[in-house]
Amino acid sequence: MPAHNAPDTARRLAAAGSLVAEDTPPAPLVKASGLVLDARDRLLVLTRTTGSLEAHHTLPGTLITQVESPNRGLASALETELGVDPHAVGRLLAVDCDLWKAPSLAFMVHLYVVGPLSEEQVAALTVRDGMTAAWQAPEVAMQMLSDPEAAQVRAALAALYTGSIAHLVTGRVQPGSPAGLPADLRAQLEQAHALDAASNRAVRPKVLAEATVLFTDSAGRALLVRPAHRGDGLFRLPGGGIDSDLGEGPREAARRWVRAELGLDLPLGRLLAVDWENLTPFPSRTGYVFHGGTLGEHDLARIRLNPNQNAEWWMAAPDELPSLVAGPVGRRIEACLTAEHHHTGPLELRHGTACT
Repeated sequence: MPAHNAPDTARRLAAAGSLVAEDTPPAPLVKASGLVLDARDRLLVLTRTTGSLEAHHTLPGTLITQVESPNRGLASALETELGVDPHAVGRLLAVDCDLWKAPSLAFMVHLYVVGPLSEEQVAALTVRDGMTAAWQAPEVAMQMLSDPEAAQVRAALAALYTGSIAHLVTGRVQPGSPAGLPADLRAQLEQAHALDAASNRAVRPKVLAEATVLFTDSAGRALLVRPAHRGDGLFRLPGGGIDSDLGEGPREAARRWVRAELGLDLPLGRLLAVDWENLTPFPSRTGYVFHGGTLGEHDLARIRLNPNQNAEWWMAAPDELPSLVAGPVGRRIEACLTAEHHHTGPLELRHGTACT
Protein backbone atom coordinates (compact mmCIF):
# COMPACT_ATOMS: atom_id res chain seq x y z
CA MET A 1 0.00 0.00 0.00
CA PRO A 2 1.41 3.46 -0.84
CA ALA A 3 2.84 5.31 2.18
CA HIS A 4 0.60 8.36 1.75
CA ASN A 5 -2.47 6.16 2.33
CA ALA A 6 -1.26 4.72 5.63
CA PRO A 7 -2.61 7.47 8.00
CA ASP A 8 -6.00 7.41 6.30
CA THR A 9 -6.12 3.62 6.57
CA ALA A 10 -5.26 3.79 10.25
CA ARG A 11 -8.04 6.31 10.91
CA ARG A 12 -10.59 4.15 9.07
CA LEU A 13 -9.55 1.02 11.00
CA ALA A 14 -9.75 2.89 14.29
CA ALA A 15 -13.22 4.16 13.39
CA ALA A 16 -14.34 0.67 12.46
CA GLY A 17 -12.99 -0.67 15.74
CA SER A 18 -14.91 1.93 17.73
CA LEU A 19 -18.11 0.97 15.95
CA VAL A 20 -17.65 -2.70 16.77
CA ALA A 21 -16.87 -1.89 20.39
CA GLU A 22 -20.23 -0.16 20.92
CA ASP A 23 -23.58 -1.91 21.43
CA THR A 24 -23.73 -3.27 17.91
CA PRO A 25 -26.24 -6.07 17.22
CA PRO A 26 -24.57 -9.39 16.43
CA ALA A 27 -23.72 -9.81 12.76
CA PRO A 28 -24.22 -13.05 10.81
CA LEU A 29 -21.36 -15.51 10.90
CA VAL A 30 -19.71 -16.36 7.59
CA LYS A 31 -19.72 -19.99 6.48
CA ALA A 32 -18.26 -21.55 3.34
CA SER A 33 -19.57 -24.87 2.01
CA GLY A 34 -18.42 -27.01 -0.87
CA LEU A 35 -20.34 -28.98 -3.47
CA VAL A 36 -17.58 -31.55 -3.79
CA LEU A 37 -18.13 -33.53 -7.00
CA ASP A 38 -16.50 -36.66 -8.35
CA ALA A 39 -16.13 -37.65 -12.00
CA ARG A 40 -19.62 -39.22 -11.90
CA ASP A 41 -21.23 -35.95 -10.75
CA ARG A 42 -21.93 -37.36 -7.29
CA LEU A 43 -21.87 -35.13 -4.20
CA LEU A 44 -19.76 -35.75 -1.11
CA VAL A 45 -21.94 -35.89 2.02
CA LEU A 46 -20.43 -36.02 5.51
CA THR A 47 -22.19 -37.76 8.41
CA ARG A 48 -21.44 -37.48 12.12
CA THR A 49 -21.38 -41.00 13.56
CA THR A 50 -20.38 -40.59 17.23
CA GLY A 51 -21.79 -38.91 20.30
CA SER A 52 -25.26 -38.81 21.79
CA LEU A 53 -26.67 -36.54 19.12
CA GLU A 54 -28.65 -37.91 16.20
CA ALA A 55 -26.65 -38.59 13.06
CA HIS A 56 -26.30 -35.36 11.10
CA HIS A 57 -25.69 -35.16 7.36
CA THR A 58 -24.02 -32.09 5.93
CA LEU A 59 -21.86 -30.73 3.14
CA PRO A 60 -18.16 -30.21 3.77
CA GLY A 61 -17.66 -26.68 5.04
CA THR A 62 -16.24 -24.38 7.65
CA LEU A 63 -16.85 -21.17 9.54
CA ILE A 64 -14.62 -18.34 8.41
CA THR A 65 -12.81 -17.18 11.54
CA GLN A 66 -9.69 -15.63 10.02
CA VAL A 67 -9.25 -12.49 7.96
CA GLU A 68 -9.57 -14.33 4.66
CA SER A 69 -11.99 -14.80 1.81
CA PRO A 70 -14.57 -17.60 2.13
CA ASN A 71 -13.09 -19.55 -0.80
CA ARG A 72 -9.60 -19.45 0.75
CA GLY A 73 -11.01 -20.52 4.11
CA LEU A 74 -12.89 -23.40 2.50
CA ALA A 75 -9.81 -24.51 0.56
CA SER A 76 -7.74 -24.56 3.75
CA ALA A 77 -10.39 -26.50 5.69
CA LEU A 78 -10.89 -29.08 2.95
CA GLU A 79 -7.16 -29.64 2.68
CA THR A 80 -6.76 -30.01 6.45
CA GLU A 81 -9.81 -32.13 7.21
CA LEU A 82 -10.27 -34.19 4.03
CA GLY A 83 -6.98 -33.98 2.16
CA VAL A 84 -8.63 -32.22 -0.80
CA ASP A 85 -6.33 -30.32 -3.13
CA PRO A 86 -7.02 -26.64 -2.32
CA HIS A 87 -6.82 -25.81 -6.02
CA ALA A 88 -9.96 -27.93 -6.54
CA VAL A 89 -12.11 -25.19 -5.02
CA GLY A 90 -13.80 -23.49 -7.95
CA ARG A 91 -16.21 -20.65 -8.49
CA LEU A 92 -18.92 -19.28 -6.24
CA LEU A 93 -22.31 -20.86 -6.97
CA ALA A 94 -24.67 -19.44 -4.38
CA VAL A 95 -25.01 -17.10 -1.41
CA ASP A 96 -27.61 -17.73 1.27
CA CYS A 97 -28.47 -15.52 4.24
CA ASP A 98 -29.51 -18.32 6.58
CA LEU A 99 -31.76 -16.83 9.27
CA TRP A 100 -33.27 -20.07 10.55
CA LYS A 101 -31.93 -19.41 14.11
CA ALA A 102 -32.42 -15.63 13.98
CA PRO A 103 -32.27 -13.41 15.95
CA SER A 104 -29.84 -15.38 18.12
CA LEU A 105 -27.76 -16.75 15.25
CA ALA A 106 -27.54 -16.31 11.49
CA PHE A 107 -25.09 -17.32 8.78
CA MET A 108 -23.98 -15.87 5.47
CA VAL A 109 -23.32 -19.08 3.54
CA HIS A 110 -21.13 -19.10 0.45
CA LEU A 111 -21.33 -22.28 -1.64
CA TYR A 112 -18.52 -23.19 -4.05
CA VAL A 113 -18.07 -25.98 -6.54
CA VAL A 114 -15.14 -28.26 -5.70
CA GLY A 115 -13.78 -30.54 -8.40
CA PRO A 116 -14.82 -32.73 -10.04
CA LEU A 117 -12.20 -34.80 -8.26
CA SER A 118 -10.34 -37.49 -10.16
CA GLU A 119 -10.43 -41.13 -9.08
CA GLU A 120 -6.97 -40.68 -7.55
CA GLN A 121 -8.11 -37.65 -5.57
CA VAL A 122 -11.23 -39.48 -4.36
CA ALA A 123 -9.11 -42.43 -3.22
CA ALA A 124 -6.81 -40.09 -1.29
CA LEU A 125 -9.61 -38.49 0.78
CA THR A 126 -9.33 -38.76 4.56
CA VAL A 127 -12.08 -38.26 7.16
CA ARG A 128 -11.56 -37.33 10.79
CA ASP A 129 -12.75 -39.58 13.60
CA GLY A 130 -16.47 -39.49 14.27
CA MET A 131 -17.34 -38.74 10.65
CA THR A 132 -18.04 -40.79 7.56
CA ALA A 133 -18.07 -39.64 3.96
CA ALA A 134 -20.22 -40.99 1.15
CA TRP A 135 -20.70 -40.10 -2.51
CA GLN A 136 -24.35 -39.67 -3.34
CA ALA A 137 -26.37 -38.77 -6.42
CA PRO A 138 -27.59 -35.18 -6.02
CA GLU A 139 -31.21 -36.30 -5.58
CA VAL A 140 -30.23 -38.67 -2.77
CA ALA A 141 -27.94 -36.12 -1.15
CA MET A 142 -30.74 -33.55 -1.00
CA GLN A 143 -33.00 -36.08 0.73
CA MET A 144 -30.33 -36.65 3.38
CA LEU A 145 -29.57 -32.99 4.09
CA SER A 146 -31.63 -30.56 6.17
CA ASP A 147 -34.25 -28.58 4.29
CA PRO A 148 -32.22 -25.32 4.19
CA GLU A 149 -29.05 -27.08 3.06
CA ALA A 150 -30.94 -29.17 0.48
CA ALA A 151 -32.42 -25.95 -0.92
CA GLN A 152 -28.92 -24.47 -1.09
CA VAL A 153 -27.69 -27.50 -3.02
CA ARG A 154 -30.62 -27.38 -5.45
CA ALA A 155 -30.01 -23.72 -6.25
CA ALA A 156 -26.23 -24.14 -6.40
CA LEU A 157 -26.56 -27.00 -8.89
CA ALA A 158 -28.79 -24.84 -11.07
CA ALA A 159 -26.10 -22.15 -10.94
CA LEU A 160 -23.43 -24.71 -11.81
CA TYR A 161 -25.30 -25.98 -14.86
CA THR A 162 -26.21 -22.54 -16.19
CA GLY A 163 -22.90 -20.83 -15.43
CA SER A 164 -24.64 -18.35 -13.16
CA ILE A 165 -25.08 -17.64 -9.44
CA ALA A 166 -27.99 -18.08 -7.01
CA HIS A 167 -29.21 -15.67 -4.34
CA LEU A 168 -31.13 -17.16 -1.42
CA VAL A 169 -32.50 -16.17 1.99
CA THR A 170 -32.94 -19.11 4.37
CA GLY A 171 -32.94 -21.48 1.43
CA ARG A 172 -35.57 -19.57 -0.56
CA VAL A 173 -34.46 -18.43 -3.98
CA GLN A 174 -35.06 -14.70 -4.32
CA PRO A 175 -37.15 -13.27 -7.20
CA GLY A 176 -34.17 -11.64 -8.91
CA SER A 177 -31.80 -14.56 -8.52
CA PRO A 178 -29.96 -15.32 -11.79
CA ALA A 179 -30.17 -19.06 -11.06
CA GLY A 180 -32.40 -21.42 -9.14
CA LEU A 181 -35.75 -19.68 -9.60
CA PRO A 182 -38.32 -22.33 -10.65
CA ALA A 183 -39.72 -21.75 -14.13
CA ASP A 184 -43.34 -21.74 -12.91
CA LEU A 185 -42.59 -19.10 -10.27
CA ARG A 186 -40.67 -17.04 -12.82
CA ALA A 187 -43.68 -17.15 -15.13
CA GLN A 188 -46.01 -16.03 -12.33
CA LEU A 189 -43.75 -13.10 -11.46
CA GLU A 190 -43.45 -12.07 -15.09
CA GLN A 191 -47.19 -12.28 -15.74
CA ALA A 192 -47.84 -10.20 -12.64
CA HIS A 193 -45.20 -7.66 -13.76
CA ALA A 194 -43.62 -8.13 -10.34
CA LEU A 195 -40.02 -7.97 -11.60
CA ASP A 196 -38.09 -4.82 -12.31
CA ALA A 197 -36.09 -4.65 -15.54
CA ALA A 198 -32.80 -5.72 -13.92
CA SER A 199 -34.41 -8.71 -12.17
CA ASN A 200 -36.20 -9.74 -15.34
CA ARG A 201 -32.92 -9.82 -17.28
CA ALA A 202 -31.37 -11.87 -14.49
CA VAL A 203 -34.03 -14.57 -14.35
CA ARG A 204 -34.63 -15.07 -18.07
CA PRO A 205 -33.13 -18.32 -19.48
CA LYS A 206 -29.77 -17.78 -21.13
CA VAL A 207 -28.80 -19.10 -24.59
CA LEU A 208 -25.27 -19.74 -25.83
CA ALA A 209 -24.50 -18.86 -29.45
CA GLU A 210 -21.81 -20.19 -31.78
CA ALA A 211 -20.87 -19.73 -35.43
CA THR A 212 -19.26 -22.42 -37.58
CA VAL A 213 -18.17 -22.69 -41.20
CA LEU A 214 -18.72 -25.46 -43.75
CA PHE A 215 -15.82 -25.65 -46.21
CA THR A 216 -16.06 -28.21 -49.00
CA ASP A 217 -13.75 -29.44 -51.75
CA SER A 218 -14.45 -30.39 -55.36
CA ALA A 219 -15.42 -33.91 -54.26
CA GLY A 220 -18.11 -32.62 -51.88
CA ARG A 221 -16.20 -33.49 -48.73
CA ALA A 222 -16.46 -31.33 -45.59
CA LEU A 223 -13.51 -29.86 -43.71
CA LEU A 224 -13.50 -31.00 -40.08
CA VAL A 225 -11.15 -30.27 -37.19
CA ARG A 226 -10.42 -32.39 -34.11
CA PRO A 227 -10.15 -30.32 -30.93
CA ALA A 228 -6.95 -30.89 -28.98
CA HIS A 229 -8.75 -30.82 -25.61
CA ARG A 230 -11.36 -33.50 -26.42
CA GLY A 231 -10.66 -36.99 -25.24
CA ASP A 232 -13.28 -38.71 -27.38
CA GLY A 233 -11.46 -38.16 -30.69
CA LEU A 234 -14.52 -36.64 -32.35
CA PHE A 235 -14.33 -33.91 -35.00
CA ARG A 236 -16.41 -30.78 -35.58
CA LEU A 237 -16.72 -27.87 -37.98
CA PRO A 238 -14.31 -24.94 -37.57
CA GLY A 239 -15.84 -22.23 -35.42
CA GLY A 240 -16.78 -21.35 -31.87
CA GLY A 241 -18.58 -19.00 -29.53
CA ILE A 242 -19.81 -15.55 -30.52
CA ASP A 243 -18.41 -12.72 -28.40
CA SER A 244 -21.68 -10.82 -28.33
CA ASP A 245 -20.54 -8.81 -25.31
CA LEU A 246 -17.96 -7.22 -27.61
CA GLY A 247 -20.53 -6.41 -30.27
CA GLU A 248 -19.57 -9.37 -32.44
CA GLY A 249 -22.16 -10.95 -34.71
CA PRO A 250 -22.33 -14.52 -36.07
CA ARG A 251 -20.58 -13.79 -39.37
CA GLU A 252 -17.75 -11.86 -37.73
CA ALA A 253 -17.28 -14.62 -35.17
CA ALA A 254 -17.16 -17.32 -37.86
CA ARG A 255 -14.47 -15.50 -39.79
CA ARG A 256 -12.47 -14.83 -36.61
CA TRP A 257 -12.52 -18.51 -35.70
CA VAL A 258 -11.41 -19.56 -39.18
CA ARG A 259 -8.41 -17.25 -38.88
CA ALA A 260 -7.60 -18.54 -35.40
CA GLU A 261 -8.09 -22.26 -36.08
CA LEU A 262 -7.00 -22.68 -39.70
CA GLY A 263 -4.82 -19.65 -40.39
CA LEU A 264 -7.09 -18.75 -43.33
CA ASP A 265 -8.68 -15.35 -43.87
CA LEU A 266 -11.39 -15.91 -46.45
CA PRO A 267 -14.66 -14.12 -47.18
CA LEU A 268 -17.62 -16.24 -46.14
CA GLY A 269 -20.58 -17.17 -48.27
CA ARG A 270 -24.23 -17.37 -47.37
CA LEU A 271 -25.86 -18.60 -44.20
CA LEU A 272 -26.75 -22.29 -44.60
CA ALA A 273 -28.57 -23.06 -41.36
CA VAL A 274 -29.50 -22.05 -37.84
CA ASP A 275 -29.61 -24.99 -35.42
CA TRP A 276 -31.30 -24.92 -32.01
CA GLU A 277 -30.32 -27.37 -29.25
CA ASN A 278 -32.14 -27.75 -25.94
CA LEU A 279 -29.59 -28.98 -23.39
CA THR A 280 -31.53 -28.75 -20.11
CA PRO A 281 -30.34 -28.39 -17.34
CA PHE A 282 -27.55 -26.62 -19.22
CA PRO A 283 -28.27 -23.50 -21.30
CA SER A 284 -29.71 -24.04 -24.76
CA ARG A 285 -27.41 -23.40 -27.71
CA THR A 286 -28.02 -21.88 -31.11
CA GLY A 287 -25.56 -22.48 -33.92
CA TYR A 288 -25.11 -20.53 -37.17
CA VAL A 289 -23.49 -22.37 -40.08
CA PHE A 290 -22.00 -20.36 -42.97
CA HIS A 291 -20.68 -21.66 -46.26
CA GLY A 292 -16.97 -20.98 -46.50
CA GLY A 293 -16.66 -21.88 -50.15
CA THR A 294 -15.00 -24.67 -52.11
CA LEU A 295 -11.32 -25.08 -51.24
CA GLY A 296 -8.77 -26.11 -53.83
CA GLU A 297 -5.43 -27.81 -53.27
CA HIS A 298 -3.73 -24.44 -52.91
CA ASP A 299 -6.14 -23.39 -50.16
CA LEU A 300 -5.77 -26.68 -48.28
CA ALA A 301 -1.99 -26.38 -48.41
CA ARG A 302 -2.24 -23.02 -46.65
CA ILE A 303 -4.00 -24.43 -43.57
CA ARG A 304 -2.00 -23.85 -40.40
CA LEU A 305 -3.60 -25.34 -37.29
CA ASN A 306 -3.24 -23.75 -33.88
CA PRO A 307 -1.99 -26.74 -31.83
CA ASN A 308 -3.53 -25.31 -28.66
CA GLN A 309 -6.96 -25.58 -30.28
CA ASN A 310 -6.96 -28.44 -32.79
CA ALA A 311 -4.89 -31.57 -33.21
CA GLU A 312 -5.69 -32.29 -36.88
CA TRP A 313 -8.01 -31.52 -39.78
CA TRP A 314 -9.70 -33.92 -42.17
CA MET A 315 -11.73 -33.76 -45.37
CA ALA A 316 -14.66 -36.05 -44.61
CA ALA A 317 -16.97 -37.66 -47.15
CA PRO A 318 -20.67 -37.69 -46.17
CA ASP A 319 -20.60 -41.41 -45.43
CA GLU A 320 -17.74 -40.87 -42.94
CA LEU A 321 -19.62 -38.37 -40.79
CA PRO A 322 -21.36 -40.86 -38.44
CA SER A 323 -18.00 -42.20 -37.26
CA LEU A 324 -16.27 -38.81 -36.97
CA VAL A 325 -18.75 -36.44 -35.34
CA ALA A 326 -21.45 -36.54 -32.68
CA GLY A 327 -24.96 -37.40 -33.88
CA PRO A 328 -26.61 -33.94 -33.83
CA VAL A 329 -23.48 -32.35 -35.33
CA GLY A 330 -23.40 -34.97 -38.08
CA ARG A 331 -27.05 -34.33 -38.93
CA ARG A 332 -26.36 -30.61 -39.03
CA ILE A 333 -23.44 -31.07 -41.43
CA GLU A 334 -25.41 -33.42 -43.68
CA ALA A 335 -28.29 -30.94 -43.85
CA CYS A 336 -25.91 -28.11 -44.70
CA LEU A 337 -24.15 -30.17 -47.37
CA THR A 338 -27.53 -30.81 -48.98
CA ALA A 339 -28.49 -27.13 -48.77
CA GLU A 340 -25.17 -26.09 -50.29
CA HIS A 341 -25.45 -28.63 -53.12
CA HIS A 342 -29.02 -27.65 -54.03
CA HIS A 343 -28.55 -23.94 -53.30
CA THR A 344 -31.39 -23.95 -50.77
CA GLY A 345 -31.73 -22.57 -47.25
CA PRO A 346 -31.02 -21.12 -44.88
CA LEU A 347 -32.43 -24.07 -42.95
CA GLU A 348 -34.17 -24.03 -39.60
CA LEU A 349 -32.81 -27.02 -37.66
CA ARG A 350 -33.45 -28.48 -34.23
CA HIS A 351 -30.72 -30.82 -33.00
CA GLY A 352 -29.56 -31.08 -36.59
CA THR A 353 -32.96 -32.06 -38.02
CA ALA A 354 -34.99 -29.78 -40.26
CA CYS A 355 -38.08 -28.29 -38.59
CA THR A 356 -41.39 -28.87 -40.29
